Amino acid sequence: RPQLMESGGGSVQTGGSLRLSCAVSGASIAYYAMSWWHEVPLEEREGVALIEPDGSPSYADSVKGRFTISKDNSKNTLYLEMTGLKPEDTGMYYCAADLDTPPSLDEGVGMAQADFSFWGQGTQVTVSP
Repeated sequence: RPQLMESGGGSVQTGGSLRLSCAVSGASIAYYAMSWWHEVPLEEREGVALIEPDGSPSYADSVKGRFTISKDNSKNTLYLEMTGLKPEDTGMYYCAADLDTPPSLDEGVGMAQADFSFWGQGTQVTVSP
């Protein structure tokens, strides 16, 4: 059973960059679909990036061209490189994992939280104007 722990959140100004990490223990991420999610108070958690076991990435339209998801199987760690940050990117960011791979975000249907069985505790990102 994988355990996930996010890090790397913080406060930046508009246009700044951050790199989030998700360290995984208890299982090899090589076999898992991995994802990043964005949550703001009173709104539904949104899946913003997905990376399939073979390394294929896809993104929600809200972050496409600004965020990059990647993973290092040897370090068992997932990453989210965030550039061109906007105030609307503020919120908690969670990583999640599952042995089943949901449809690519490029198909435009989005991800459901129920698609992922394992979640981290989240890391806060704050982007000031």
